[in-house]
Amino acid sequence: NLNPSLFLAAFCVGIASAALKYDQTLDTEWYQWRSTYKKPYGVNEEGWRRVVWEKNIKMIELHNQEYSLGKHGFTMAMNAFGDMTSEEFRQVMNGFQIQKHKKGKMCQKSPSGDIPKSVDWREKGYVNPVKDQGHCGSCRAFSATSALEGQMFRKTGKLVALSEQNLVDCSRSEGNEGCNGGLMDLAFKYVCKNKGLDSEDAYPYLGTDTNE
Repeated sequence: NLNPSLFLAAFCVGIASAALKYDQTLDTEWYQWRSTYKKPYGVNEEGWRRVVWEKNIKMIELHNQEYSLGKHGFTMAMNAFGDMTSEEFRQVMNGFQIQKHKKGKMCQKSPSGDIPKSVDWREKGYVNPVKDQGHCGSCRAFSATSALEGQMFRKTGKLVALSEQNLVDCSRSEGNEGCNGGLMDLAFKYVCKNKGLDSEDAYPYLGTDTNE
C-alpha cells in the first residue's frame, strides 16, 4: 500500500509541475473561506491548496445535486478541512487504532417495553455541542468523553464537558499514543485507574501533545 504521506507529496508535486488554473468565479468564496478558518499557508502552499479546495467544492456541489434527485440521504457542506485531500484527512485526523481482543462471553439484558425506532439524544440533554479535535489524532478521546458525559448526565442530571486533553496526555501507560492515536477502551481503562477525569474547563483542549 502507498504511504499516505508519500501519496500526498506526489499529489502536490503533480500540481506544482502543472500550470495552476483556478475558477475565478470562486475567488470571493475562497477568500471568505480562508478568512473564516484563518489558514496561514506557507510559501508555495496556497496554490495547490486552492486546487484541492476547488475539487472538494465541485464534489460537494455534485453530491447535493444528486441529493435533490433522491440519490443520497444527506447533504454536504464545506468546512475547515476543505483544502485537504481524503488521504491527508485520514492520516491527520483518524487516530483510531484497531486492536484484537480475546473472545469472551457476551451478556445482554433482554429489552422490556416498546423500543423506539430512533432516539435523538441531543433533545434528551445527553449530548454536548460538537467539538473540534484540530490537527491531532485524538478521535478516540472525543468518543470516550462523549460516552462518559452522557452517562454522567443519566446519573446526575448534569451535562459537564470532560477533558479530551487529559486523555491525550495521560493515557499513554494504558497504550494510547497521544496525538498519534489510540483506542476508546484504553481511555476508559485510564479513567477507571485514575478514578475520574478532569473537566474541559479545568483541563482545556490544546490539540497537541503536552507533558502535563
